[in-house]
Amino acid sequence: MNSMFRHLALAAALFASAGAFAQTAPQRTADDSLYQALGGKGGLTTLMDRFMERLLADARMRPFFKDSDQQHVKEQLVLQICEVSGGPCRRDGPDMKKAHDGMDVTRGDFNALVEVLQDTMDAQGIPFVAQNRLLAKLAPMHRQIINTP
Repeated sequence: MNSMFRHLALAAALFASAGAFAQTAPQRTADDSLYQALGGKGGLTTLMDRFMERLLADARMRPFFKDSDQQHVKEQLVLQICEVSGGPCRRDGPDMKKAHDGMDVTRGDFNALVEVLQDTMDAQGIPFVAQNRLLAKLAPMHRQIINTP
């Protein structure tokens, strides 16, 4: 039941952000309340450490991350989530389309990654409302990341 509720909430968050799907980059905001709810830079660093561990343990996600520079990926994710959540960070890496080019990411892969992220946020005790706010900000990136039907 909890899983079904989480998926419904995710769907609601994605539909709520539907107007943003045409954007190519996450919106920056002066409001840092989401950044604070995620635990600031320290909380994000811990979250991404745990997220990477879970990605590598997940048979669906492992192929995408096992041969990557995992430390670099974690650092980029911290910067990206810090930025989109209203924190002081700015990520200077390639856009999401270029970063995922040639990785053959499907919608199922994208959804699996979101599932792992949700589980990681749950395990870290991030409030459900903050989780949905973050997912709504990240959702517009799906058009740049999914590159295989």
